[in-house]
Amino acid sequence: MRVGLKVALSDANLDLKQASNQRQLSIAISALTPEGARTAPLNLCLILDHSGSMQGRPLETVKQAAYRLLEQLAPGDRISVVAFDHKAKVLIANQVVDNLTALKFEIGRLTADGGTAIDEGLKLGIEELARGKNNTVSQILLLTDGENEHGDNDRCLKLAELAACQNFTVNTLGFGNHWNQDVLEKLADAGGGALAYIQRPEAAIEEFSRLFNRMQSVGLTNAHLILTFANSARLAELKPIAQVLPETIELSPEVDGDKIVVRLGDLMIDAPRVVLVNLYLSQLREGPQTLGRVQVRYDDPALGQTNLLSESLNVEAVGMQQYQPQLNPEVQTHILALAKYRQTQIAETRLQQGDRAGAATLLQSAAKTALQMGDRNAATVLQENATRLQTGEDLSEADRKKTRIVSKTILQP
Repeated sequence: MRVGLKVALSDANLDLKQASNQRQLSIAISALTPEGARTAPLNLCLILDHSGSMQGRPLETVKQAAYRLLEQLAPGDRISVVAFDHKAKVLIANQVVDNLTALKFEIGRLTADGGTAIDEGLKLGIEELARGKNNTVSQILLLTDGENEHGDNDRCLKLAELAACQNFTVNTLGFGNHWNQDVLEKLADAGGGALAYIQRPEAAIEEFSRLFNRMQSVGLTNAHLILTFANSARLAELKPIAQVLPETIELSPEVDGDKIVVRLGDLMIDAPRVVLVNLYLSQLREGPQTLGRVQVRYDDPALGQTNLLSESLNVEAVGMQQYQPQLNPEVQTHILALAKYRQTQIAETRLQQGDRAGAATLLQSAAKTALQMGDRNAATVLQENATRLQTGEDLSEADRKKTRIVSKTILQP
């Protein structure tokens, strides 16, 4: 298995009459599987909230979703289950999937009671994953329906970062309307995973399956993007690098000598990670020129190999005295996806500050941006919420959470 790498500039032609040209560099990274190649077994930990607020249908639908997920695990996959209320316990210790009946029985014994301490569950989940991490794809699926009132949110974030350092991916599921979207988003972003929203109990099975399909598509892990630029290119000073697919995340570059390194995490087989780099280009010359190089460092868990390097691709552009733009439509769509996310983020900040009119205007702008990129579902959600604010209504918790989800990704019908 190897890395698929594709680079493109928002406009590969540069205007030499300008002192500086701003361009966005799009980098698409995926795992390529030769015919007959095998992927590594899955090492999955379910971390499930069974606090008192999960009483009744919520907990029962989560159990059904967990049963369905267990049935999709392949021979050789590993499973562990941690349950938490205001404390945490290991329900199923890390083991190779064998006796489905016994595993389902343990999950079926869960009852709803107590408060919520997410960090305690996350701590035990990381410990269980560590028992089966060799030559596997290690994934956490953490579900909660409430605030972390018996825990420490800062500790949660540190644990998610610890998980990422151990090459564990953290996916978070918010159930219902009373979970903290800031906390779960930060955990998923820090852990290199996805944030999902179960608005209604009957959607639990679908959301579990969607995340599970993503986990199964992981071919390579611990991927780091390595960028080397010529003297003519420099990163923008503010938020220079962001991922826009499969979800939008602001990324934090680190400088290593003459290289810029960004952690990406898992590489999927069917869904590339797309990263946008905001560049300023100056001291250019006429004709073709190389602005920099792109490479990926990664692990192949199926082969037990680490610190592998992909091919190195050059970033090429053409300097022109008589400039003629050559816009790349695919990169333009990625730029719109990032704009949609950032417009929505600012709208949320304005709303928290009490500026309803400003928030509504920004949500309308985000809706128009979504339409430009063909994301009609997001446009509908964003425009409806803008209209609610303009007519004096408050946004419900469901409205706010759906807004956050559609800002980060393309909402499925």
